[in-house]
Amino acid sequence: MSTVTYRGLWRWHFHAGMLCIPFVIILAITGSIYVFKPQLDAFADRGVDSLAITGHRATGEQQIAAALASLPGSRLFAYEVPREPDDAVRVHLYAADGTGRIVYVHPETLAVLKTVPHTARFTEIVRMVHADLLAGRAGALLLELAASWAIVMLITGLFLWWPRDARGLAGAAYPRLGHGSRIFWRDLHAVTGVWVSSLALFLLVTALPWTTIAGNAILAVRGWVAPPTHEWNLGGRGAPDEHAAHRAAAGADAIATPLTVDQVVARIAPLHLEPPVRLYLPDARTPHWRVRSEAQNRPQVRELALDRVTGDVLHDDRFGDKSALDRTINVGIAAHEGQLFGLPNQLLGFFTAIGLLTLCVSGVVLWWRRRPAGSLGIPAPRVAEFRVGVPLMVAIVALGLLVPMLGASLVILWIVDRLPRRAAT
Repeated sequence: MSTVTYRGLWRWHFHAGMLCIPFVIILAITGSIYVFKPQLDAFADRGVDSLAITGHRATGEQQIAAALASLPGSRLFAYEVPREPDDAVRVHLYAADGTGRIVYVHPETLAVLKTVPHTARFTEIVRMVHADLLAGRAGALLLELAASWAIVMLITGLFLWWPRDARGLAGAAYPRLGHGSRIFWRDLHAVTGVWVSSLALFLLVTALPWTTIAGNAILAVRGWVAPPTHEWNLGGRGAPDEHAAHRAAAGADAIATPLTVDQVVARIAPLHLEPPVRLYLPDARTPHWRVRSEAQNRPQVRELALDRVTGDVLHDDRFGDKSALDRTINVGIAAHEGQLFGLPNQLLGFFTAIGLLTLCVSGVVLWWRRRPAGSLGIPAPRVAEFRVGVPLMVAIVALGLLVPMLGASLVILWIVDRLPRRAAT
């Protein structure tokens, strides 16, 4: 690699790190926690499952009534089918103030075991920090910008640190020990980058559907190739919110149906839907029973519409019926959340998050140790330009189109970077 090329890559690598490292640390920490959402939710609910059931279970309607009575002025959102017969029944409500609540009802005694605001669950708080820093649209845009530059940081880092002249695996596949702190930190940064960059890039790309700018672009493209659905939230509204997608429906008037909750549960039992499975009762907006598997493993998600009188299946939305784009996005989301292939997927996501943390920390240490006193340590622009060939230019333009926030910021930074040079001439 020529000196000019190296300096150019180093400048972009430095810019990217300055912009994104603080936010990548937040994303890595929250991501490493959220990937274990099923285990964390099960731990939080350990006191309301595996209950002592000795007599006759109450009906689904009685369980819903008990939950509604515990929150005067609330409205039903959904009834969640218990995973096990001795688990508490989760009844999802909207309280009088419009906030989502989960009411845990004993299936036999109808005692309310606990009530939890949806947004107060630990994993939901972690998800919201991961999605927008608890700062709404501004936070989501900031994270999208940081994630966009994290892509640049990883790609330029691979070019800078790839072991072209390495002899043996030391310093390339594993860090050298016993050669002083400078070699240790250099090797730790390089080796970690070699191992996790491709995985980290995958996580960044599969996060695009949840972003504001790129997400809306994907939504527009999706509208051209597939009919509109309400399957998940795109365009910067964060990860799917199980309540927000149906908030309006909770205010609709209920419609009488001869079928009971228990009868609907019995009808869908042979289908072995992936939990959690929620029932949405008929109302003025949706005049039929709606049954939906809300599995995090998106290819397992399935939604049915049942006739409110006969219980016949009116519609069955399966993964295989979706467009190729929808299937691709669903698989990416499931892998991103660590739910596509179970525990190994979770551990792979955790490994990638820890790798990103290691890259960020070691990168800051290297910069701090190498920078000249009183300087940021970034190579100054040279009169000789960083020459960009046609293939690289095409790749940069394509990346800028794929990640619009990156494309816009690249143009701005390119202009700013040349202002001192123009002033000097």
